[in-house]
Amino acid sequence: MQQVYELKKEATEIRLLQLTDMHLFSDPQAKLLGVNTQVSFQAVLDEVMAEPQPHFDAVLATGDLIQDSQVEGYDYFAQMVQPLASPVFWLEGNHDEQPQMHMKLASYPYICAEKQILAGKHWQILLLNSQVSGCPSGYLSKEQLIWLDAKLTEHTERFCLIALHHNLLPTHCAWLDQHCLQNTEHLAEVLAPFKQIKAILHGHIHQTVDSNWHGIRVLSTPSTCIQFKPNCDEFTLDLLAPGWRELVLKADGQIETVVKRLKTQTFLPNLEAKGY
Repeated sequence: MQQVYELKKEATEIRLLQLTDMHLFSDPQAKLLGVNTQVSFQAVLDEVMAEPQPHFDAVLATGDLIQDSQVEGYDYFAQMVQPLASPVFWLEGNHDEQPQMHMKLASYPYICAEKQILAGKHWQILLLNSQVSGCPSGYLSKEQLIWLDAKLTEHTERFCLIALHHNLLPTHCAWLDQHCLQNTEHLAEVLAPFKQIKAILHGHIHQTVDSNWHGIRVLSTPSTCIQFKPNCDEFTLDLLAPGWRELVLKADGQIETVVKRLKTQTFLPNLEAKGY
């Protein structure tokens, strides 16, 4: 595992931007189910940077940065997020390619490979790899769980935000729920002794979630491109606009968070699609 990243050591609160499931292609003109993912991602970034308070202390990119297994998408991602002027942390999704992802992103100094972030005076952020090569579902390896336990033990005095790609809770979509994290019970066993965990953040399901799992808040965030319609057993796209999540980690352990979407929905998917 990589070394720890110390983020704004004296800060009492931390502002985060979560971007997830960009599904970028090597061809900038390529579309995913009718949506040009590079154009929709740029539209999201433009709206983020146009906000009254556009600066974030860090950006969390929670997987599926690319769609077509071609590494050029990582260059597009890196170049597009540079104007945010914040350190960008990433983790793997099921569509990402390793070790190419690490090698490509390592060439950009503002993109950080560290998975343990000591954020301000009061928080620790831990990024987990739930990717299973060649498989859409997720799994946390024994090594990941041992590392997680060690880092939680190391900083019991800090509130903790955990991030991974795959969902823990069912979405009530039969086609999607088969691709969730497959060993949630192992994760629950590791987390049970620790009281400082305030939330688990993920992507993967292209939906908004703010729920509870074993007493821990669980947050999921829309994709920057297409959205999956909730409560549909068969593959169904939604008409909701691309989105992102903003979070503020407070000194008292509270998390203020909001999901935002593009003000105008100009990225209409092919609703006849039966999968991707």
